[in-house]
Amino acid sequence: MVPIMADNDCRATLIEVATPLFAEKGFNGVSVREIAGLAGVNVSMISYYFGGKEGLYGAVLNEQFAVLQRVAKIAHTATDPLKKFELYVRDTVARYRRNPYLLRFYAGELTNPTPCFATIVKPAIQEVVKTLQEFFTDGLSHHQFREGLEPTDTALALAGMINFYFLLEPATGELVDHSPERDEELIRHIMDIFANGVLK
Repeated sequence: MVPIMADNDCRATLIEVATPLFAEKGFNGVSVREIAGLAGVNVSMISYYFGGKEGLYGAVLNEQFAVLQRVAKIAHTATDPLKKFELYVRDTVARYRRNPYLLRFYAGELTNPTPCFATIVKPAIQEVVKTLQEFFTDGLSHHQFREGLEPTDTALALAGMINFYFLLEPATGELVDHSPERDEELIRHIMDIFANGVLK
């Protein structure tokens, strides 16, 4: 069947419609008929553009996790390890503001992995951890972080601190202000809490 709307428009619409559905219901909780119905296209378009539901889900994950590539670019925008640390914190907070479904995909794939975990999610996460390892190893070599600091554990602790803050937002809304207007204060607090444990 020949697509009615332009190729790029139809493909983009399917990804746009499928993203919140997959994020909220998981891969197994969404049907191709539901996606096609909300996108206003024939269900055969999912096979036409993506080869099926798994291909569409993979395209959604690729788009979501592509934002993590920005972390590696931080290494080329600053030379001071402490500045890289700050840029990572800022970029991560901004990332979750721009991509509200990303953490849902994180949590879903970590707790109930699909075949896309090994090919898309795991490599993306590993690249972030490796980049953070390099930041902290660099800081150790410049004597900016205390001796004995283990770069991998430190990288995971930093990433976990920020991720968990946003992941718990639905459960802690009555306890803390999660509004974007508070982001600068949040960034300062994260840096203070974390850096004071690693600075000499």
